[in-house]
Amino acid sequence: MADMFLKDQVALITGGCGDLGSAMARHLASAGANIAIWDTDASRFDAVLRQIVPLQADSTKNLVDRVDVRDRAQVNEAMDRLYATFGRLDIVCVNAGIVEAQPFLDITQESWQRHLDINLTGAFNTAQSAARKMVANKAYGRIIFTSSWVAEIPWMEITSYTTSKAGLNMLMKQMARELAVHGIRVNAIAPGIVRAGLAGRQLVEEPQYAARVAKVIPLGEPGTPEEIAQAVVYLSSPQTAYMTGSILLLDGGCSLFQFDN
Repeated sequence: MADMFLKDQVALITGGCGDLGSAMARHLASAGANIAIWDTDASRFDAVLRQIVPLQADSTKNLVDRVDVRDRAQVNEAMDRLYATFGRLDIVCVNAGIVEAQPFLDITQESWQRHLDINLTGAFNTAQSAARKMVANKAYGRIIFTSSWVAEIPWMEITSYTTSKAGLNMLMKQMARELAVHGIRVNAIAPGIVRAGLAGRQLVEEPQYAARVAKVIPLGEPGTPEEIAQAVVYLSSPQTAYMTGSILLLDGGCSLFQFDN
């Protein structure tokens, strides 16, 4: 079991039933945190709890809640339930998000809006609701956004996603600037191509995508949810007390633009 440096702390993970979110929950639990999971897929709550409970001390509590982060009323009500259960909030992983592949000329208004609503507005709803509670309770918390390497670098057929993540990066920086006076650290992780979610499915189901990916990662392999989750634990640790407004890039070198020789 890992060093329990998060003992008695409470960590919220949105999108906590997905590949990345559930890995974050496991690793934060291994470091001693009480875990709160928000997701729209309540059918997966029991499976995620079965993964994290064996990693925790007997005194640790967990909470699962069905929350659509697009709905501010739902977010605020769920935040109240979280505080009623734990009485505190220390770490917020703003992780809920979607990505749908469509060529630019084929993007529908509905798909464009859905990406902005979930990936950007949903992140704002969660982060502001949490920050208000932290300030009111004088909690020097950590807010960690899940961004992406493609927030800075275009990738074919995911314009709605890349645009939403670019906005997310500025949201993080604005929050970091304004919340520093309250002792709240706000940072982001930027995963590269990870064997998770849409990319994970495409690596298996679409040979042309797998061939493209094989050429662009200098380290040679896609990342794993565990590697991304370990970075979240690092940003939650005392070692990063002097970090705020930073984007921690974990992309295997994708952004270094590897070209054919």
